[in-house]
Amino acid sequence: MKETALTAKTQFAFIEGKKIAYRKFGVGTPLILTNRFRGTLDTWDPLFLDMLATNNTVITFDYAGIGYSEGALPLDIKEVASEATKLADYLKIDKFNIMGWSYGGWVAQYVMFLHPDRVMKTVLIGTNPMGKNDVAFEPAFLERALKPVNDFEDAVVLFFEPKSEKSRSAAQASMGRIMQHTDWSKVPSTPEVFQRYFASNSAILEDKDHFRAAYATLKTPVLVVSGDHDISFATENWFPLLKNAPTVQHIILPDAGHAPQFQYPELATSYINSFLRQDNQTK
Repeated sequence: MKETALTAKTQFAFIEGKKIAYRKFGVGTPLILTNRFRGTLDTWDPLFLDMLATNNTVITFDYAGIGYSEGALPLDIKEVASEATKLADYLKIDKFNIMGWSYGGWVAQYVMFLHPDRVMKTVLIGTNPMGKNDVAFEPAFLERALKPVNDFEDAVVLFFEPKSEKSRSAAQASMGRIMQHTDWSKVPSTPEVFQRYFASNSAILEDKDHFRAAYATLKTPVLVVSGDHDISFATENWFPLLKNAPTVQHIILPDAGHAPQFQYPELATSYINSFLRQDNQTK
């Protein structure tokens, strides 16, 4: 029987003395997903994952110290990124595609730039490039994102477009799907864990590895998917970079916020699956 996002079993990779939780299902080229701030294995929209899994072997995992995984979230985002490649090693996967959402988008960019020999294509959702970006987080993000427990209205503000009835309706549908299988006790809720996520902010802002400039010579294709009003990772922050990033394609979905892939699961996956299937025409 074919596994789905709701039936795929939680498995554990034993990596450097820790149990790292992951789920793996679908058919096709491996696609490793790196998650958002406070995201766990359960908080991906199952419809979005199932649509990805029609064309990809989808691999989700919890960072060390998050969700179902043991340990503590590394303070250095390079170490967080290394968890993706170590999981690939554990699963005996040499080359793979990577997809990162929000904080996970930064993680995915580190994997992409540090391992160009392994990452074939990259999908970045609701995230920004490293280095200094012009548009800062809106106050509403920090007001909602740091609450120990979030309610439905928080989810609408953080991930959708509150002013749009279409977006609110999509939020209701997406949260209903997520609620089917989420263990909310696994979602990080303490200031101590939040600070571990934020510990890498200075390194990302300083961009000591010059990854922002490296987009000019990057050889592998990148697809960026944004909502037109993201209160945390502003869509506009990609615009100055795009003229010097020949392998980057940018799709902006309307009336959408930080989770355009949850608001438009069919449309977003149609773009993503098409991008992942096509030959590297931008090389």
